[in-house]
Amino acid sequence: MTTGAAGRIDNLEDRVLAAHNRERAKLDIPALAWNQALAVDAQKWGNHLAKLGRLEHYPDNPADPDPQGENLWAGTRGYYSAESMVGLWIAERKNFKPGLFPNNTVTGNLEDIGHYTQLMWRSSHSVGCALIRGRADEFLVCRYSEGGNVMGERPF
Repeated sequence: MTTGAAGRIDNLEDRVLAAHNRERAKLDIPALAWNQALAVDAQKWGNHLAKLGRLEHYPDNPADPDPQGENLWAGTRGYYSAESMVGLWIAERKNFKPGLFPNNTVTGNLEDIGHYTQLMWRSSHSVGCALIRGRADEFLVCRYSEGGNVMGERPF
């Protein structure tokens, strides 16, 4: 795993996982487990994003028997802690309303809740993340199994 400045993101795996699970615990959603295979997938995609210099989701494959969920983040290199990166996804909670996905947003824009709902998706049981340093930015990619944000289902 490629990480940013030493000290700022030491123990990235533990810190990112803890940030996820603290939020899930607030609603009695089972904790996620760290999955190294998902982290490897996240690293590969993150390397691609760093070369591109922008965010884009990994293309969906309808034939995949175990599709992964994905959250992406990018920000100025060396500025954000692991907790603040995940915290920006959690902050989408303010736009969330109960119901069937994707009708869970008070704003009408799925982009305003999609990171939060994936992070909180009840049937997701594991996560793996990687932080990649680009020239000026860092890219955090988290992959989830089972994938969330499934149309017509309740997130939690």
